[in-house]
Amino acid sequence: MFRKDPLSKPMTHERIIDSIKMAVPIGIYAVIYLIWFHHLEVTPQVHYTEVHTALDDKIPFLEIFVVPYFMWFFYVSSIVLFFLFKYEKEDYYKLLSFLITGMTVFLIVSTLFPNIQHLRPTVMPRNNIFTHMVSFLYQKDTPTNLWPSIHVYNSIGCCIGVNASKRFSKRGKIACDIISTLIILSTMFIKQHSTFDVATAFAMGLIVYVIVYRSEFVVSFLHRHDTSEEERAIN
Repeated sequence: MFRKDPLSKPMTHERIIDSIKMAVPIGIYAVIYLIWFHHLEVTPQVHYTEVHTALDDKIPFLEIFVVPYFMWFFYVSSIVLFFLFKYEKEDYYKLLSFLITGMTVFLIVSTLFPNIQHLRPTVMPRNNIFTHMVSFLYQKDTPTNLWPSIHVYNSIGCCIGVNASKRFSKRGKIACDIISTLIILSTMFIKQHSTFDVATAFAMGLIVYVIVYRSEFVVSFLHRHDTSEEERAIN
C-alpha cells in the first residue's frame, strides 16, 4: 500500500523539531474550528434556510453506510498524520491548505447563512446495530449547518492528496479512492446530507484543487520558508 525505502528519510533531531513545528498550525486551527463549530451548533438562529433537492427523496435510507461515515474521522486524521510523520512537507502542506481552506469557507457559510435539512427518518425502519449507530449520530449532531458537506470535501481532499503523493502505491491509491467514495455515498444514504451539500462540496473542492495542487502557491511558500531557514542557520 505504501512505497518504502527509496523515499525514506533519516530520523534526526532537526527533523523531529521541524515535524513538531509542522504540527503546530493544524493544532491551532483544530482548536479554532472546534470552538467556532460548537458555537454554531449550540446557538439557535431565528431563521434557517432549508437545504433540499428532489433527488434527496429518491435516495433510500441504508443504515449500513454509517460505518464508512464514522470511518471518516480516522481516515482524514490518519492521512494527515502519515504525511507529517513521513516528513513529506509538500504533500502535508498541500493537504493542510486544502482542508483548512474548505473548512473555513464552511464555517463562514454556516455563520452567514444558517441552514437546516429535514431528511432524517422520524422512526428507524429497522432495529439493528447500524440504526442504533445512526440514532447515536443524530443525537450528537444536529441537522443544521451542513452545507457544504465537510465529510465530502475532506474525503475529496484526502483522495487528491494520496493520488498526488509518491508515497502511495497504485494499490494504496485505489484503496483510498474506494474509501473516499464510500464516505461520500454514506452522507446521503444515512440522510445526514442533501445532494446539494455533496454537489457544492465537489464544486468547492475543484476550485481549491486548482489553487493548491495546480499552481505553485504551496511549493513557492515552502521554497521561501526553507531558504529563510538555511539563511538563519548560516548566520
